[in-house]
Amino acid sequence: MLLKQIFDKTASFFGLFLLWPVLIVVAVLIKIKMPGGSVLFKQQRVGQNGKLFTMVKFRSMIVNHSGSTVSVAGESRITPLGSKLRKYKLDELPELWNVLKGDMSFVGPRPDVPGYADNLQGEDREILKLKPGITGPASLKYRNEEELLALQSNPKEYNDTVIYPDKIKINLYYYRNYSFVTDIKIIFCTVLGKKMLYNGELI
Repeated sequence: MLLKQIFDKTASFFGLFLLWPVLIVVAVLIKIKMPGGSVLFKQQRVGQNGKLFTMVKFRSMIVNHSGSTVSVAGESRITPLGSKLRKYKLDELPELWNVLKGDMSFVGPRPDVPGYADNLQGEDREILKLKPGITGPASLKYRNEEELLALQSNPKEYNDTVIYPDKIKINLYYYRNYSFVTDIKIIFCTVLGKKMLYNGELI
């Protein structure tokens, strides 16, 4: 885990340093195409050991929207520009700041809003020992989660009864079988949009 921490701090620092032109371009586009609100979206998420932290992303939705905590592809609250940012994961670039601060890691369970991870019971709570990640094995398997949810008659129910329990199983396996080499593979597969064999399953 020490190697993981060193990698997170180093890679996030250089990532922010090298990607600052992209960050500025995206910020300007949001200001032009999505006026009337902040460039950044900030929200309380459940972090390591159940401690809340403020996660930072680029805003991809209209201002003052109301809706479910589960996002579905094609929702009216997601703007056309926001849809593009989410498709190519550009909305998540500011999370590099969360990694640099130590709130998050490059690889780990995606950070949940209160009401999910903080309500885990029994051995499932082992997941909370991990820092949330920008990507992870569960993120790879459900990289098209919003499109999958859009096909369901009740997206929130499907998420709560099918997707979320499966993510818990995947993240528990990740915690119990941690490997820095696997972390690097997950990062490369995320960036390149490739699949990988994980726990006997192609994700």
